[in-house]
Amino acid sequence: MTEKQLIELLNNLIKQPYENEWVEFKLNFHSPEEIGERISALSNGACIQGQSFGYLVFGVEDKTHIVKGTSFQAKSHKKGNEELEHWLANRLNPRIDFSIYEFDYEIDKHISIFVIPATKNRPVEFLHQAYIRIGSITRKLNDFPEKQAKIWKKDTIPFEKEIAKDNLNAADITKYLSTETYFDLIKLPYPSTLQGVIDKFIEENLVVKNKGYAITKLGALLFAKNLKNFESVERKSVRVIVYKGKNKVETEREQIGLKGYALGFVGLIDWINSQLPANEEIGKALRKDTRMYPEIAVRELVANALIHQDFTVKGFPMIEIFTDRIEISNSGTPLVTPDRFIDGYISRNDKLADLMRRIGFCEEKGSGLDKVIFYNELYQLPPINVIVTENRTHVSIYSYKTLNNLDKKEKIRACYQHACLKYVSNEKMTNQSLRERFKIENKNAAIASRIIRDALKDGVIKEDDPESKSRKYAGYLPIWA
Repeated sequence: MTEKQLIELLNNLIKQPYENEWVEFKLNFHSPEEIGERISALSNGACIQGQSFGYLVFGVEDKTHIVKGTSFQAKSHKKGNEELEHWLANRLNPRIDFSIYEFDYEIDKHISIFVIPATKNRPVEFLHQAYIRIGSITRKLNDFPEKQAKIWKKDTIPFEKEIAKDNLNAADITKYLSTETYFDLIKLPYPSTLQGVIDKFIEENLVVKNKGYAITKLGALLFAKNLKNFESVERKSVRVIVYKGKNKVETEREQIGLKGYALGFVGLIDWINSQLPANEEIGKALRKDTRMYPEIAVRELVANALIHQDFTVKGFPMIEIFTDRIEISNSGTPLVTPDRFIDGYISRNDKLADLMRRIGFCEEKGSGLDKVIFYNELYQLPPINVIVTENRTHVSIYSYKTLNNLDKKEKIRACYQHACLKYVSNEKMTNQSLRERFKIENKNAAIASRIIRDALKDGVIKEDDPESKSRKYAGYLPIWA
C-alpha cells in the first residue's frame, strides 16, 4: 500500500464507533506473545463477521480513537535474534499471509499496522491455541463453541475469485493485464472491440463487473503485466535461486518473476534450463549436448508447483538449483499423499489448473508425474523425492548417479516409481523392465532381484500373482494397486 492509501485506511478504521471483532487499537508494544494472540483473534473474528481482513493498529488510543503515534517499530522489532514478523509467522497455524506496514500519519505520529487476512474454513491458532475477540476483549476460542462452529462452516469465496484490484474502468483492464497474451495462448482471434475483450475475461472469471470493473486474483496471477501492481498476490511471485554448491551457503544468482504466471511461464522455464549443466554421455539414451535434466520433467514440476500451491498460507513457488539437484517447492501440504501423485489428482485451485492446461503449460489431469518419471528414467537419473514439511511441499530431481552410488532407500524408491509408471501404462514391472530402467546387464539379473526383494520387504510393491512359482517371469505392482 502507498502512504496515501495507508492514511486513508487508518481514517476509515478510526471512524469505527469502538473496537470490535476485527479491529484493535493500541498505543504501544507490550509483548510478541500478545501480538500473536491478537493476530489469531482478529483473523478468526474477521471470518465470522464477513470481513476480508482484521487490523491491529499501534499508535491509536483504544477508547477515544485519537491518533497519538507509537514508538513501536514493528518491521524492525526482534524477538531474540529473530525478526518479529518471522517469529510470529512460524507460530501461527495455518500460516496466514499477514502484512506489516509502517508510516507517519502526521509529523511525530508514527503508526505500525498489521493487516491480517480472515481465516478460511478453520480457526487460526497461535502456539496451538485459537483466540477470538468478544467485543474489545480477547478470549480463547474454545470457550465459545458456537463461534468456533461458524468458522468451520463459513462459506468462503475461493482465492481465485477474490478481488485483486477494483474500481477500474474498461481501459484499466488492458493497462494492468496482458489481454493479447490470453488470446494468443488460447488460440482465439483478438476481439475487434474492448468490450469484446472484457466480456471474454468476465466469462473466464479473470474480471468481474460491479459498479465498475475489478480484476480477480486469478486474472492477476495469470496475466498481470507486473505483479507489483497487485499487492494481494505480489508475494506469490516465482523465485529461482542458483547456488554455487550442494547447500545454501553461497548464492550465485537469483531471479524473481514480475509477470503473471501465463505471461512469464515460457521465459521462466527457459531461464531455469539456461542455468542447468549439460550432461555427459550416458549409455545410448543421451547425447553429449543434452541437458542434465529433462526439460519436460522440469516444466511439469514447475507447473504443478504453481497450480497446487495453497494460496491461503504464507509462501511462494520456489525453484532452487544446486550442483547435484533441483528442488521445486510450493506453499501448502498436498491433498493427495505423495506416494499417489502419479495416479491421483485433486486440485485446490481448479480454475487456475484448468486455464493452465488449456493454454498448454501442463499436462491433462493425472498425466503429469508419469511423464516426469518416464523422462527421469530415460535420463537414468535417481528417483525423484517428495518431502512434505509444515505448510510446504518439496519435490527434488537429482543429477545422474551410477546404480552403485544410489543408497538402499533410493533404489527402493526408484523401484516403486518404476512399478507405478508401469501400472499407469497398463503394464507390470518385471525383473527385466527394472534391469532396463537401471541399465543392468542380463548377466547381473540378481542385482535387480535384490532391489525387488528389498522393495517387497519395505512394503511399497507386491507380487501380481503370489501363487506363481516362477521368479523369472514374475510381475509386480505398486502396493496400492
